[in-house]
Amino acid sequence: MTADGKITTRTYSPVDFTSREDKLHLLRQRALADAVLIGHSTLQKDNVRLGLPKGELRDDRVARGQTPSPLRVIVSNEGRIDPSLKIFQSDIAPILIFSTTRMPRKFQKALRDRATLHLSDNESVDLAWMLQQLRREYKIRSVACEGGAALFRSLLELDLVDQLNLTIAPFLFGGHDAPTLTGVGKEFLPASVHCTLTDMRTVGDECFLTYRIKRRAS
Repeated sequence: MTADGKITTRTYSPVDFTSREDKLHLLRQRALADAVLIGHSTLQKDNVRLGLPKGELRDDRVARGQTPSPLRVIVSNEGRIDPSLKIFQSDIAPILIFSTTRMPRKFQKALRDRATLHLSDNESVDLAWMLQQLRREYKIRSVACEGGAALFRSLLELDLVDQLNLTIAPFLFGGHDAPTLTGVGKEFLPASVHCTLTDMRTVGDECFLTYRIKRRAS
């Protein structure tokens, strides 16, 4: 995010204001996870494959007993996902889509050949249930969420985040229409989230922070 807390511009343009080191940092974090999670809106705007480059990161995963690339998971309440997106043009890792029966049939038909669909009868995806399914059916133990802000906020509200990896970039965007980590809404989170700083390093003008999220008492 920028020094004033913005994760993108007011037009939600793809993130390109961070350094090459930050982009490598993202890949390193992605490589540690069993699955990588992304919301449909972010996927649509960034049009990413969610893979890993050939080489050391993949080799290290295999040495740890993981698959060469993490499982790719898309969340979409309405399910209107463009099947021509780049993520569907590569077979680097299986793709799961968690959506609802609100997904139009033409999208279901187009996507079934490209991904495994998990459709619920709810109005929106039950994120806690989704994580349980990933654990039970796919033996996933760690998930890296790469946005967007709405999905991250929903996970926070449900107390489903263990760690926050945050890069502070040397820019100021200003304005109230550019989203922060938790979106553009004015509402507070249901409860404050306490973070413990576990690591900090600087490279050039950027600061890389790792926070442990304190789970709320049940």
